[in-house]
Amino acid sequence: MTEPTVNDPSTSTQESGASHPDLAAFDALRAAVATKVLGQDDAIEQLLVAYLAGGHCLLEGVPGIGKTRLARSFSEALGLGLRRVQFTPDLMPADITGSSVLDPASNDFVLMKGPLFTDLLLADEINRTPPKTQAALLEAMQERQVSIDGETHALDPAFFVVATQNPIDFEGTYPLPEAQADRFLLRVEMSLPDASEELRLYHLALKSDLLGMADQPLSAVLAPEQARALRSAARETYVSTPVLEYLQGLAVAVRTSPEVELGPSPRAALALLRAAQAQAIVAGRTFVLPDDLQTLLGPCWGHRIRLRAEAELEGVTHDGLLDSVRSAVEVPRRVGPDPGVGHGLDRGADQGAAQAPAPSPDSTAAESSQD
Repeated sequence: MTEPTVNDPSTSTQESGASHPDLAAFDALRAAVATKVLGQDDAIEQLLVAYLAGGHCLLEGVPGIGKTRLARSFSEALGLGLRRVQFTPDLMPADITGSSVLDPASNDFVLMKGPLFTDLLLADEINRTPPKTQAALLEAMQERQVSIDGETHALDPAFFVVATQNPIDFEGTYPLPEAQADRFLLRVEMSLPDASEELRLYHLALKSDLLGMADQPLSAVLAPEQARALRSAARETYVSTPVLEYLQGLAVAVRTSPEVELGPSPRAALALLRAAQAQAIVAGRTFVLPDDLQTLLGPCWGHRIRLRAEAELEGVTHDGLLDSVRSAVEVPRRVGPDPGVGHGLDRGADQGAAQAPAPSPDSTAAESSQD
């Protein structure tokens, strides 16, 4: 992952006249996917953030929660090509990368590309296949390329992996190695919908075949080139020095916690920074607030830290630890660009010079956001 740079307000895209993404596109995208996947608004937004940040996403939830449906609907709304691979214990690396086969007509070997050669790869139940096959994704996820028979083949720069796994069924599974899990920018936990959304789901089921494939696919909300432009725009989000210092404070607090055996690496901190830039632009800002970092702390770092065995025996959880870190690290007061420098998008044009409130036991960085 390339290191994000701290934007200079004097050379911002707003000042240079570069166009900002249309915020209506974000709203239309989320609304379209929400018609297919009910009661998962947070998961939809986090999946969008992972895509805009240029990372990959791991969807985690019990069977029947809508993980596969979410990935498929997301690709349809973005106009991306999708290939689905059902990971099984007998799946081999060549089954996903491809291989060279002999062409009888030419008496020569030709490349038969595997499902990796696509815009969005849906790796269904990724923890059901052995580490050897899981590792075949490492090069593709990190370098956007794949090596087949000694030759390197480039993938689309916008290549995006959405993997799913069941967190409660461990029989016959292969937990993701740390190096593999670290390649996922976010781990999105999909929970059951609330009562009203679940009731709405029942009503819709009476009108259409929600459990089958009879429903019509979504029409693309964005053209593929527009989707790629959104990724580029996310990288231009302004990040102030106090926000970077706050990010460093969060990382140090987790690493030095007595309950933690392995804390977030510098790459994990950069991942959180990239995700926060995307979160800010989805929220209608061109600058990052501490609230963006706090919102994504669990999805970005929860699968990257390892607790000590004695801490787990005492009931310490990843979420609980990160909640305590949020409360302990001081939130910077001034976090936005200088007054007079335009950094608000149409939905939040009055957010040019944001300030975070003075930290107190009852305040959180969420109160500093003007969204």
